[in-house]
Amino acid sequence: MSSATVKAGDLFNVRDLVTIVTGGASGIGFAYAQVMAGNGARVTVLDRNPDGLAAAVKQLSADGGKVDGEIADVTDLAQLRRAVDAVAQRHGRIDVVFANVGISAGPGFLNMERRRDPQRAVENIAEDLWDRVIDTNLSSVFHTIQAVVPHMKAHGGRIVVTSSISATRVEQFVGTPYVVAKAGVAQLVRQVALELARYNIRVNAIAPGPCATNIGGGRLQDPANQAFFAQFAPQHRIAVPEDMQGAALFFASGASSHVTGAHIVIDGGVTLGVAD
Repeated sequence: MSSATVKAGDLFNVRDLVTIVTGGASGIGFAYAQVMAGNGARVTVLDRNPDGLAAAVKQLSADGGKVDGEIADVTDLAQLRRAVDAVAQRHGRIDVVFANVGISAGPGFLNMERRRDPQRAVENIAEDLWDRVIDTNLSSVFHTIQAVVPHMKAHGGRIVVTSSISATRVEQFVGTPYVVAKAGVAQLVRQVALELARYNIRVNAIAPGPCATNIGGGRLQDPANQAFFAQFAPQHRIAVPEDMQGAALFFASGASSHVTGAHIVIDGGVTLGVAD
């Protein structure tokens, strides 16, 4: 056994890793981009919002990061592939990808008064809502993986997917299409991790609980909604995007060199149950 001292800076080193973050202009994606750029990675933020993308790149660059932006809607396969290929051409490789884009499916079949909402009943879920959520939250992850894997097979890489605690539990207060899409994401991560292990491509997921982001029109940025969901968390608060940064650095770095197909749950204990 080696007696050498292991330094945290070496263990979690991501310097110069070529990194893509989809949906990185705000929320959890921006938090990923921030921690990677802040630790020396070469980050490209993908987002469909030109103004938000420009603001994010400006802020991250002002903080000293090596950051570029690519406008792309990840539900448009041609746009996604163009953006990924542009990063590979610019840097000669892709090391890390955060497949992060996601949208809300709205509230669940119970409202915050714990009464059933007829508009959210399974038979009344709109077809366009179902298609949009599955396309954005599940199919776009699949297509992101498809786009980056050819650039990683020769030298290895890390794919980190934003999942959710909704992937492994049923939900009263979260829209059904969201729950189903995230369950698909969780199994996709495991399936692809198994296939790609021989190429030294690690595929893992971060599974947040309720988190204050812009998703769903910023529903969880409202103090009343935060208080409602915080009552289910033993830590008595919902997450903020920065809570995901430690796990992001872990999965992107050599600290997780023997970890693949894993999910790190970051929910303040919600999945454990209500405490006091």
